[in-house]
Amino acid sequence: MTSPAVKAPRGGPVTRKDVARYAGVSTAVVSYVVNGGPKKVAPATEAKVQDAIRVLGYRPNAAARALKLGSSETLGLIIPDNTNPFFSLLAHAVEDAAAELGYALVLSNSDGNLAKERRNIRNLAARQVDGVLLASVLFEPDLEALETADIPAVLLNQERDAPGFNSIGVDLAAGARIAVEHLISHGHTNIGLAMGTNVSGSMDGREVGWRQALQEAGLQEGPVVYSGFTWPGGYSAGQRLVASVNRPTAIFSTSDTQAVGLLRAIHEAGLAVPGDIAVVSFDGSIEAEYSWPPLTTVEQPVAAMAEAAVNALVGARRGGQPKHAIFPTKLHVRQSCGCP
Repeated sequence: MTSPAVKAPRGGPVTRKDVARYAGVSTAVVSYVVNGGPKKVAPATEAKVQDAIRVLGYRPNAAARALKLGSSETLGLIIPDNTNPFFSLLAHAVEDAAAELGYALVLSNSDGNLAKERRNIRNLAARQVDGVLLASVLFEPDLEALETADIPAVLLNQERDAPGFNSIGVDLAAGARIAVEHLISHGHTNIGLAMGTNVSGSMDGREVGWRQALQEAGLQEGPVVYSGFTWPGGYSAGQRLVASVNRPTAIFSTSDTQAVGLLRAIHEAGLAVPGDIAVVSFDGSIEAEYSWPPLTTVEQPVAAMAEAAVNALVGARRGGQPKHAIFPTKLHVRQSCGCP
């Protein structure tokens, strides 16, 4: 127990010296406890310091610490939409991976809007974060604000090597081929595509993979509908595909979120999944497991990708060379494709 003769300071902020005096230890020991190292502290001593921190209401000065270390110990993350379960899962995994290395995370949404993405980049640069992880709406985004501030970046959700950038992603085309080939194995010959839209100007790898799988099987391309990577986008795509003159017997949806909207449109049309129309989607988010019927989906290894992205960002701060890492996908089979 701390001696009652030692009183909490009054008037002005509580300092590390105050905590040390109250706990009866050196300021260095307080520093080790607050920072989790670099030296170990005996459990009984750590308990005294933690008790002093609680009693005195000590709050470490993050700005002073950042100035001393030359690091804010903060990373920025920009994603299109954290209401999308895939990006929500990705953000959570990035936060966990950053915390393992002692970094806090600042999250912002671009809403798939290029102007907002650039504004978020400028805001993070102004806050002098140690690095930025960016799931951009562009293949080669404008990172001038980060480059001027000498802040490294890692691009997320990138299927191709972006020269000069650290980037992480999956082979979208290969994953899409797996999905479409699985539908073909069920005997489907008219397979439609619910394709999410983007502003990159280039054909998305998932559309490329859909076309490749059909071509390799000697099949004609089914109907294609472009819509947002959202529940309403999938719902709208489903309504149009169901009403198509050449109504498909199977649909490949380029995200789980789209696929959930798609399922609603199919059910509202009085059709059964997979009896009338089979569905396979992409991402492997939690909602795929709890939709009805549960979605067969191409799963991305989110945790491994997040860890690699954070490690690449920290490595870039230490002068590492830019690398592009591609992760494999796998098909998670459930009922929506027609499998028992």
